[in-house]
Amino acid sequence: MRIVSVVVALLSLGAVGCNAPTNTSGAAEPVARAPSQPPASQPYGTLAQMMRGIPFPNSNIIFDAQAQDPGAPKPPPQKAGAGAGATAAYASVYSGWPMVENSAVALSETANLIMIPGRLCENGKPVPVEREDFKKFAEGLAEAGRVALKAAQSKNQDAVIEAGGVVADACAACHEVYRDKERNEDRCIP
Repeated sequence: MRIVSVVVALLSLGAVGCNAPTNTSGAAEPVARAPSQPPASQPYGTLAQMMRGIPFPNSNIIFDAQAQDPGAPKPPPQKAGAGAGATAAYASVYSGWPMVENSAVALSETANLIMIPGRLCENGKPVPVEREDFKKFAEGLAEAGRVALKAAQSKNQDAVIEAGGVVADACAACHEVYRDKERNEDRCIP
């Protein structure tokens, strides 16, 4: 065990030494560092991929909280079998009301993500971020997330039932105009 500690310490010192600024003049002068800049906002997936990955599973957590009280005592967790994976192993880390709160925040954050210019719909058409109705729908999603967050923070299942309706309405408003088309190539076109 002592050998492992020594190795970790040496590796840490080596990493610090490799990343330290070099001053070869011998004088004690500060080395200027470039200011760090946040990454540029850019889309990494299509609108469909982003919607399936973030608001779809998170809205379903809010909908589930309408029928199953997130504050109810949970049965003891079952030990995940060998090879069950991270999803099974960490399924209960953020459970109950905190999970509903996190899902509500994810819905509000999704409103920011769908407004990033340059994102494409699954059919290759640009997401209509400049259209006033689309902006209104994005704000509706952000508001639905805020309502759901307030409901989850109150730990009141009746409030979550009402918030679930707000979430469903926000999703339906946009889907009726932009997603629910007979042909996939007509999506993202009002």
